[in-house]
Amino acid sequence: MYSDLPHVICLSEHHLKSSELSFVNIEYYTIGAHFSRALHEGGGVIIYVHNSLKFINIDLNEYCQEKDIEICAIKIKSNSLSLCILALYRAPSGNFVYFLQNLDNILHSLYSPSTQFIICGDLNINYLLENVQKKQLENLLLIYNLMGIADFPMRISHISAMAIDNICIDITCYEDYQVIPFINDLTDHNAQLLTIKIPVHKQADRLKSTRKVNKHTILDFIIKLSF
Repeated sequence: MYSDLPHVICLSEHHLKSSELSFVNIEYYTIGAHFSRALHEGGGVIIYVHNSLKFINIDLNEYCQEKDIEICAIKIKSNSLSLCILALYRAPSGNFVYFLQNLDNILHSLYSPSTQFIICGDLNINYLLENVQKKQLENLLLIYNLMGIADFPMRISHISAMAIDNICIDITCYEDYQVIPFINDLTDHNAQLLTIKIPVHKQADRLKSTRKVNKHTILDFIIKLSF
């Protein structure tokens, strides 16, 4: 039932204080992680996880600074998968250097060869145009083999079309993936819907050799050493 519901929902700019989050519920979902502003209005990020999934919250509050980088994360772990999902917001007026430095610190602290990343973010960097900020972010993400995969506009007006939101993944980790716009008429940015096929790695049968160790084999070993 409801098999078409997304497993994870990442929202940016939820505009809620921490004390208000418990009053906003989405049926079939649990709040997995969140960040809310304390000093300024607006902003904030939140991750909702479908009740069928097991996850752990990753505390990233030490890296957060309002407007510069607002981020939260969860980890989903199973026998065939260790997936870290991050929701990210950067205000247009934020300190871009601080944003890059702390995003690098976060990815470095969470990185392991067995962990895959999905970053869902309102980055306020237009991916449809070549610009310095886009290049700097792309170079940072490539260190972790990540790249933005949304190449269509999310914020469209009668005078412009911009792709300032993006989803970043390691495309080599998935057999198949697709990201499409999800027009919901609720926000000034269209949402993005990512569908990925998670590869299941079966462990190959292995032969294991063992050596018998007992008083007879030890005595035999000592005799052989004497020669």
